[in-house]
Amino acid sequence: MALFECAEPPRQELLRRMNMAPGGTAALVALRTELLAGLKREPALKPLDSDLRHLFTSWFNRGFLELRRIDWDTPAAILEKLIRYEAVHEIQGWEDLRRRLAPDRRCFGFFHRALPGEPLIFVEVALVKGLAGAIQPLLALSRDPAPQPPAGFDTAIFYSISNCQEGLRGISFGNFLIKQVVEELKADLPGLKHFSTLSPVPGFRRWLKRRLDRDGRALTPEERGALAALLPPAQEESVAEAGPLSTAALLEQVAEGEWWRDPAREAALRGPLMRLAAEYLTRPNTGMGNIDPVARFHLGNGARLERINWLGNTAPRGLEESHGVMVNYLYDPDSIEANHEAFTRSGTVARSAAVEAMLAQPRLPAPATGGARARLPRLLGGSGGAPEPAAPAPPPRENAAS
Repeated sequence: MALFECAEPPRQELLRRMNMAPGGTAALVALRTELLAGLKREPALKPLDSDLRHLFTSWFNRGFLELRRIDWDTPAAILEKLIRYEAVHEIQGWEDLRRRLAPDRRCFGFFHRALPGEPLIFVEVALVKGLAGAIQPLLALSRDPAPQPPAGFDTAIFYSISNCQEGLRGISFGNFLIKQVVEELKADLPGLKHFSTLSPVPGFRRWLKRRLDRDGRALTPEERGALAALLPPAQEESVAEAGPLSTAALLEQVAEGEWWRDPAREAALRGPLMRLAAEYLTRPNTGMGNIDPVARFHLGNGARLERINWLGNTAPRGLEESHGVMVNYLYDPDSIEANHEAFTRSGTVARSAAVEAMLAQPRLPAPATGGARARLPRLLGGSGGAPEPAAPAPPPRENAAS
């Protein structure tokens, strides 16, 4: 006790007294918002940020939070803030917001009495039948002004979670929010059997480029050949004159523009991108920040990597971040605790058998001889001899979900 009294910074007592003033909590949250924006320029302020984060962890703990359902009857001032704070899938005005609050949707948020009318975090939910694999159908406007859940709906899809207060960055709300919303939905809609997310993979494309730059054999010669064969002849000749094309550069050139609308390019990219997405998402959690941030959040909450969805998000942001790949993380109440323990203790990623099989999916067959195939050695910087041997297949991985 004596050590604690000597070690506690006097700043914390000052901040506590400021918090007692009317509107003090909101002022301190605003103070930290400004502070975070200037930490790089003023690193000497980091201790103050640490003090604020320490105090906010206590002041905004789960016991002081109120879970509320947000619907079209919620005060307009709060609804307007949903439009402003949505961070995953931008809300395109009031008509879009009305669709997201329709009877076949749910929206819940955490509130704090010290910040009246200000959501801290909110989650958007779609009631569907089976797992949803793409975001565009969920966000599409409906001709029905009050669309009902589909007949036999059995799944709640959490498709967007947005933190609202920049000044509370680093204060965890999402894990409590999802688990409590699951309980609320189970009580309100007994027919719901499955609770899953439809999540982005924001770090995949950056990781993929580093992976291919580091090891060109991440794609087999057959897969490289299938991609190289898709280059237009003029581009192919310019590439050949410039020298060997790296695997990362080849993939980026094939995945230019609206590649997903071209059946040939879509088919050539699907196999390698899905396999590499599975590799990216199942790497052990080493605690060094090398795992996808969305994956870390859900896997740390005890979810299971259930399914990887091809072209789940064809919006510009989805293509830019992950080549359109999206993921379902399944929250199974019976295995949440075991999954959480495995992830935090040993870094094991709980995953379904479908994801496990994807790690060893069959490679693309070699393209037909002649034509672009005959020009392939020049593109790859080879001499036309035997192709480079493929990397050895990884040993089978134990299904962490079993």
